[in-house]
Amino acid sequence: IGVGLIGFSLFFLLLGMLLYFDSVLLAFGNILFLSGLVFIIGFKRTFTFFFQRAKMKGTSFFLGGVIIVLMRWPLLGMMLEAYGFIILFR
Repeated sequence: IGVGLIGFSLFFLLLGMLLYFDSVLLAFGNILFLSGLVFIIGFKRTFTFFFQRAKMKGTSFFLGGVIIVLMRWPLLGMMLEAYGFIILFR
């Protein structure tokens, strides 16, 4: 289930970017990505991954970008998310 959710999230994120940063598709992709991550590694491990002291900068940028996309500022939100994603998963 988690891998399917991650796959659908990537599809919606790509489609949202191709349709000139459609905020609804990008927000749906973000929500699916986070829920897919929870299904793959579990809620507790996801929480501990995102809220480690060394990864707080990446977490704040990534989750802040998700919130900015949900507030319908998709370009700025996706830039913040991309920066946070790079810091988190490097």
